[in-house]
Amino acid sequence: MIPSTPEILARLIAEPTISRTSNLALLDYVEALLAPAGARIERFAHPDGSRANLWATIGPEGSGGVVLSGHTDVVPVEGQDWSGDPFTLVERDGRFYGRGAADMKGFVAAALRAALLAASRPLKVPLHLALSYDEEIGCIGVRGLIEALAARPERPALCIVGEPTGMRIATGHKGKLALKACCHGQEGHSALAPNALNALHLGAAFVTALQARQEDLAFRGARDADYDIPYSTIHAGMMRGGTALNIVPNRCEIDFEIRNIAEDDPLKILEGITADAETIAAPYRNRFPMACIEIEPVSGYPGLATAADAPAVRLLSRILDHDDPTLKVAFGTEGGLFHETLGISTAVCGPGFMDQGHKPEEFVSAEQLSRCDAMLARLIDVLEAGDL
Repeated sequence: MIPSTPEILARLIAEPTISRTSNLALLDYVEALLAPAGARIERFAHPDGSRANLWATIGPEGSGGVVLSGHTDVVPVEGQDWSGDPFTLVERDGRFYGRGAADMKGFVAAALRAALLAASRPLKVPLHLALSYDEEIGCIGVRGLIEALAARPERPALCIVGEPTGMRIATGHKGKLALKACCHGQEGHSALAPNALNALHLGAAFVTALQARQEDLAFRGARDADYDIPYSTIHAGMMRGGTALNIVPNRCEIDFEIRNIAEDDPLKILEGITADAETIAAPYRNRFPMACIEIEPVSGYPGLATAADAPAVRLLSRILDHDDPTLKVAFGTEGGLFHETLGISTAVCGPGFMDQGHKPEEFVSAEQLSRCDAMLARLIDVLEAGDL
């Protein structure tokens, strides 16, 4: 008997697959579920072997087919006020509560159930599942899987990323470039502070420059009215430096990011930021030759900008139970990587809402899961008929 989506979701929630920790127990459960149904399964592991991507195919071999893509990792729960165990699924008032219920184990559960249903049907076009790790820290893990697929002569035709959109079709999201700025100064005794170069002061000037760049993007940059924030953004998230109050710090680190709309090139934005860093540090080099602000990339992913008449959008329009207008989402996904690296038409559509994610009492509603199940059932009909 095929388990229900909530039953599968309970098993997925029970695995605390926080980013950078192992997801292997969850993948073992997935394999135990899919292998007896005849799925062809591969894993693509992290170099240290602690976690992996999983690729599963139901149906005929060869090119084509639809990918259902989702990540298995979740954000931490530390410091959050949950009413119960975040890793035990609880149903209450038509909602399913648990870490990852909305983002995005609800979709993964529905996709697994759909794969089991598809296994009993004579599909003319294959169904693929792509389950990745470490998405929450910059779509890190899925790259190994996508690179392996790119090396093969056979490619899927379409990709649906099941991030929570309230079961509406999302055709775009901003790209992201995460970076670290290392500010180098000269240490000294705080009683003689003017004789040293305070790296925190360099860092403060750098953050001020980031604010000025952000203001320029907001008032004079390209715009896309489909986004809540209709322009590219620059954000400084963390600043670290100093060891004691009576020591002038010689190093300061700033973690910052660029989130760009399709009309902006993030590397061009970064060129301006890099020039600002040099402008800040250069005047100090006569006295302090080590003065500099070094910027290094940490992670990133491309944006997604799918045309309204693209194959993935047309397919979703056929199998959804509504004709709501498309939207663009503020959060990032692996969708840009599937499109950019594999060249396949990609859109985002999944159950729940990101407003419920990343917070205590995260939930996905039974209604949203039911609608996702119905959408995927219609997808199976399409794959059986072979009329993508």
